[in-house]
Amino acid sequence: MGDNGTGSTDGTGSATGPRPLRQDEWDKWYGTLIRAFSGVPESADEKELWNSLTETDRSLGVWDGGECVGTAGAFSFRMTVPGGAQLPAAGVTMVSVAATHRRRGVLTSMMRRQLDDVRSWGEPLAVLTASEPAIYGRFGYGAATFQVSAEIDTGRVRLSVPDGTDEVRLRYAAPADVLDECEAVYARLVPGRPGMLARRPGWERLGLLDPESGRDGASPLQCVVARRDGAVTGYARFRVRPAWGPAGHNGTVVLEALAGLDPATEAALWRFLFDVDLTTTLTARGRPVDEAWQYQVSDIRRCQPRVRDGLYVRLVDVGAALAARTYQAPVDVVFEVEDAFCPWNQGRWRLSGDAKGASCERTADAADLALSVRELGAAYLGGVTLGALAAAGRVRELRPGALAEASVGFASDVAPWLPHGF
Repeated sequence: MGDNGTGSTDGTGSATGPRPLRQDEWDKWYGTLIRAFSGVPESADEKELWNSLTETDRSLGVWDGGECVGTAGAFSFRMTVPGGAQLPAAGVTMVSVAATHRRRGVLTSMMRRQLDDVRSWGEPLAVLTASEPAIYGRFGYGAATFQVSAEIDTGRVRLSVPDGTDEVRLRYAAPADVLDECEAVYARLVPGRPGMLARRPGWERLGLLDPESGRDGASPLQCVVARRDGAVTGYARFRVRPAWGPAGHNGTVVLEALAGLDPATEAALWRFLFDVDLTTTLTARGRPVDEAWQYQVSDIRRCQPRVRDGLYVRLVDVGAALAARTYQAPVDVVFEVEDAFCPWNQGRWRLSGDAKGASCERTADAADLALSVRELGAAYLGGVTLGALAAAGRVRELRPGALAEASVGFASDVAPWLPHGF
């Protein structure tokens, strides 16, 4: 659901401090959130799904009398980090402040309570997607993943596919009928890419949401399933928006989700989408920045790729978070960490690690690199380099050579990616 914490700063106001949500308050609490996001009602299916997914004991409300004026939630996720471990991560969500209560410290009070709670739950990370990215840097969140969107001119762009693609068989299926097979494919992919979320029961329903209000003139959700040697190896969910012009058909395929267990399966699914009858455009949103189709197309310029931010990461426990991932090259470096909002992270930490594992402990040794927890969050999943952050003036090298060592070690061969919002 994202966030809309616009405009809240420290100050005074009549609202009470944030407290956990009661189930019987959910409708009023959720109504405050929807109003903050322009007030357009959701479909009954969408509302019911978010009601079922909300963890009320991990959700906060701020109240002014009987009126809810602030909302925030924290899903209990497990997220893949470099090396393949799935680490507990609080999925910060449903953040809003009523426009009548801006500049009274409502947002700051919720962020304060929430991070204290996450620490008490023993979860080393908090993550979010931001409707307004400028809000969350001051709370220690750094942009850690990016994603590609494209408008592919399939009338002119051709796809060069790898060997084995013709061995993949595709068939149409109702999305709900093959949900278990698709979820099994997704689950096998989760350990291999940092930033991916292991889906808890109930979250599989997110991919089946199909409100007519969200189709923008396109068809109901369609699905094709890929098989190799009798086993399901991938799937694509999509819609088709028909259109006709003076020269004939110019419909659009709108890709909603695509996953494949091997390069041939991925290529077969993309080739299918390129060739859907009566269409000349393929629209894809929020794809991994290193996805193979970008190197298989005949003309990347006619795909109009655009990159934007995805997942924001906040280290709630610096030591536990840095020790939980691996490093692609040996690292032995002391960080001087600035973290005014979570002062338990402030100070010097020695990180020692390699591809097999790591440790990160408090130290009195001289610092090699100085940075804030925001930069650690940005670099944590391996998609943003410490070297690039240093070039931006966000990381200071105190020992010659330490920056290159840490930057190489933190990197990931596979680009981190958030597969869906929350």
